[in-house]
Amino acid sequence: MTTTLGRDTELTWLGHSTFQIRTPGGKTLLVDPWLSGNPACPQSFKDQPPKADALLLTHAHGDHISDAVEIGRQTGTKIVSIFEIYLWLANKKGVPGAIGMNKGGTIEVVDGVKATMVHALHSCGIQDGDQVIYGGEACGWVIRMENGFTVYHAGDTMIFSDMQLIAELWQPDLALLPIGDFYTMDPRQAARAARMLGVKHVIPMHWGTFEALPGKPEHLRQHLQGTGIEVLELQPGGSVR
Repeated sequence: MTTTLGRDTELTWLGHSTFQIRTPGGKTLLVDPWLSGNPACPQSFKDQPPKADALLLTHAHGDHISDAVEIGRQTGTKIVSIFEIYLWLANKKGVPGAIGMNKGGTIEVVDGVKATMVHALHSCGIQDGDQVIYGGEACGWVIRMENGFTVYHAGDTMIFSDMQLIAELWQPDLALLPIGDFYTMDPRQAARAARMLGVKHVIPMHWGTFEALPGKPEHLRQHLQGTGIEVLELQPGGSVR
């Protein structure tokens, strides 16, 4: 199913927090690539991972970066992350296209598309074999398309008051917010976050993958009643354009 927002950006949810974003200029971004081991990801995307011009990582947990190493080694595509994850990708895993930056910074991730790394409240250890390696901090991404359409991918986070600054500085049109609870904020917090962000549309993510994630889109919708904010509920493999 494809829903239309009247813009030229297409987002496809691949389950959990993984999104494929096709920009108005014909570029493809992949955020938090967890495909092969993701029980919610459609089999067609596991069999043939989408070709991407760049990957954006929010943090280093396996349910967000598990396929980044293989994709990076096979394709050499640009993979942008916080600096400590970059060091692990480049020095420990031999990923040639890894780029490290930090919060507050902006990168032209592909021609005409800019991504700003913003704050998130979550842990960020890298499980590498039987070791847990320091992975810096978790982050979110504000992604501005060639035509100005702006998407905020919150990553894994609880609500935090500086989301108001994200609204003030970058005016996102669409927010991708976790709602699953237990590991991230729940639908009540996500509803408050959506109001702080000033967006008109929200796509819920990080829900339904495991039994430990009880938050549901209908719960988010209930908490947003009367606000004018639309909840765009996607099923894995579904798109909004």
